[in-house]
Amino acid sequence: MLNLQTKTEHFTNPLYLESGRILEPYDIVYETYGELNEAKDNVIVVCHALTGSHHAAGTYEGDNKHGWWDGLIGQGKAIDTDRFFVICANVIGSCFGSTGPMSAHYPYNEPYRYKFPVVSILDMVKAQRILFDRLGIHEVHAIIGGSMGGMQALAFGVFFPNFAKKIIAMATTHATQAWAIAFNKVAQEAILKDPEFKNGYYDPKSIQENGLSGMAIGRMAGHISFLSPQSMERKFGREYKRTDGLFELFGKFQVESYLEYNGYNFTKWFDPLSYLYITKAINIHDLSRGFDSLEEALDKIVSELYLVGFEKDFLFLPSEMEHIATTMRACGKENVDYVEIQSDYGHDAFLVEIDKIDQYVRDALC
Repeated sequence: MLNLQTKTEHFTNPLYLESGRILEPYDIVYETYGELNEAKDNVIVVCHALTGSHHAAGTYEGDNKHGWWDGLIGQGKAIDTDRFFVICANVIGSCFGSTGPMSAHYPYNEPYRYKFPVVSILDMVKAQRILFDRLGIHEVHAIIGGSMGGMQALAFGVFFPNFAKKIIAMATTHATQAWAIAFNKVAQEAILKDPEFKNGYYDPKSIQENGLSGMAIGRMAGHISFLSPQSMERKFGREYKRTDGLFELFGKFQVESYLEYNGYNFTKWFDPLSYLYITKAINIHDLSRGFDSLEEALDKIVSELYLVGFEKDFLFLPSEMEHIATTMRACGKENVDYVEIQSDYGHDAFLVEIDKIDQYVRDALC
């Protein structure tokens, strides 16, 4: 059974961040599926990507929108909730209930906005680790995530090496490279230069009702990086809107309509300051920070590490995933496996082409 439950934990002890700053108090919203067994050894942690949330599977009452990895999590699925107890926590800095830039800044009861500290992937992971301790979970069967979720999974392996028996990281990297940073820069600048952003002092209700044009433009750039030329050709080709004239200046191809719809719709449900903070966390992600080398960092991983790259992922290249595996093997570590999935969908393949990763995940979790 799925047994979906959504909960919030409130923490009053300070969370010491990589930057040297402190976050206190703070909340973490999380969702669980399945049942925790008596030995507490059937736990799987799912880590979400940039615009994901704790809602990874199932549907809420009165809502038909499934969780973002519903195809992978559930009864009889690769992450089988008849067997595993699955936890997905919303990261700090996000806008879906965990403490973020638009949360009330204690004791002033006004949103943090720019007073919210810059958080890193490691900070997100540390907060989750504190959550699991409170829940009495000190070791898990596996951690799995893609993209920014994969960054978190790898950080768990490096900085909490005895926490997970297995780690599955997909479509991610050991350190965000210039190509991905450049796409994030377009989105960040588009948000900052939008007059309706009001230098971070916007009315969130107004944004939810009307959207934010600058953020929509940035999200369009993001969507391009999530797909591939092949998937765009297959999905849209040169299809033109039937209601538009070919020689109308603002007549649209279907791909243009797709980007507009997804871009503007996105701004009504994702907070712009959270977007800025989380893309900053992605940009500064580097597993080797604090170590003398990447080799020294990866040498900390004692979990069975499963790495999944996707052939046409142009945001986090499969070669970046393979580099992690070859670096570990060069250090004499054999607890790593790398597979490249043949896919022309692009970066979002780990979310969309579940059939191509299903068996690999099942085998890794055995």
